[in-house]
Amino acid sequence: MIVLGLTGSIGMGKSTVAAMFREAGVPVFDADAEVHRLQRAGGALVERIEALFPGTTGPAGVDRGALGRHVLGNREALTRLERLIHPAVEKARRDFLRRHRSRALVVLDVPLLFEKGGWRRVDAVVVVSAPLWMQRRRVLRRPGMSMGRLRHILGHQMPDHSKRARADFVIPTGVLPSDTRAIVRHLIACLRARGVRYCRACAK
Repeated sequence: MIVLGLTGSIGMGKSTVAAMFREAGVPVFDADAEVHRLQRAGGALVERIEALFPGTTGPAGVDRGALGRHVLGNREALTRLERLIHPAVEKARRDFLRRHRSRALVVLDVPLLFEKGGWRRVDAVVVVSAPLWMQRRRVLRRPGMSMGRLRHILGHQMPDHSKRARADFVIPTGVLPSDTRAIVRHLIACLRARGVRYCRACAK
């Protein structure tokens, strides 16, 4: 099995590229989706988050806005939250790999792959990238987003140019979707047929 780490900064199109891998038949583990599952109504972490941060949950599970107000800008609170969430997501990741152990290729979609050290547990890293002006335009279209909030988020992420420098493969999303899809499919075919080392050499 080849374990491919997929990452990219906010607004770079990582979710779109992850969907393209799925469309091509590649199993994808979505770390963000797993966090949402753990925090929704009946989720395994709801009661423990409420105990840590009273008033941040309700009938629908964790109120992400309320939780965000507790942890944004508060490094100690964020660390306590991460110590709760990361082990649960890690267990889900291991379960995913065990379920798909017979597959030739799987993808781990992890937003902070470099920042949190997840790159050490994959065979190769794919970074999704787009021009900075396009990233900004995409993100600022989101409800409730502001330039100040975007700067705060980017302050906790490795710069795009640094991610691209460390990547084994870079997939652009500042092009036509059909072009991005063609790159994804070519990479999948290469990895399945030749393996990481050969495809990495071609990419360079």
